[in-house]
Amino acid sequence: MTGVAVLKDLRATLGEIRNQGPRPTCLAFAASDAHAALRPGWSPLSCEFAFYHAQRRAGRPPDSGAVLSAMLVALQHDGQPEEAGWPYLAATPTDPAAWLPPTDVGSRFRRAGAAQAASIDAIVAELDADRPMILLMMLSRSFYAAAAGAVIRPATGETPEPARRHAVIAVGHGTVGSERVVLVRNSWGPGWQAAGYAWLTESFLAPRLFAAAVLTENVDVSAHPVAA
Repeated sequence: MTGVAVLKDLRATLGEIRNQGPRPTCLAFAASDAHAALRPGWSPLSCEFAFYHAQRRAGRPPDSGAVLSAMLVALQHDGQPEEAGWPYLAATPTDPAAWLPPTDVGSRFRRAGAAQAASIDAIVAELDADRPMILLMMLSRSFYAAAAGAVIRPATGETPEPARRHAVIAVGHGTVGSERVVLVRNSWGPGWQAAGYAWLTESFLAPRLFAAAVLTENVDVSAHPVAA
């Protein structure tokens, strides 16, 4: 099998792969790690804080997945502390009324962001500008199965499954033979594919990709109230 010809790889800007466990927090992990990758050095940011404020802004409970627009607003206006400010909860809170951040989470870091074209060309352009890209995609069975060389291709007859939606970060791109591939960082722990990363072929990713976003400039002071 032809190996990957790597054209861009931003893995060095990211730290240890994290694991969301059974909670519907993939977008919070993708946004948090994309945010942390743009900061000097590597210090993981609080996924719990980002998820909490995105859900409050969207009027959604802690057992539902987050909405991209609400997540981008939360990162810009509510910000995120470092992970120690509000460590990730292993289980979904059973009482939404009791799901509250600590009184003092420490310094919060804000970052603007914007939705981008959900296309391979847009992903490549952002990565070449050294910006990881948040991807929202539909899954199908090949994403779950071990792949040779961590290169995920669709099986014959395999189609996207709209009910299975997931968020990852694009952190690199290259080619396998004549086909473009995008390197993604997942939030299922280091046991998934190659230590938590995999190369998605264009034939797999393009028909499954339905939204994308990038984080841009640092925002020092919010002019908007924190969601309550």
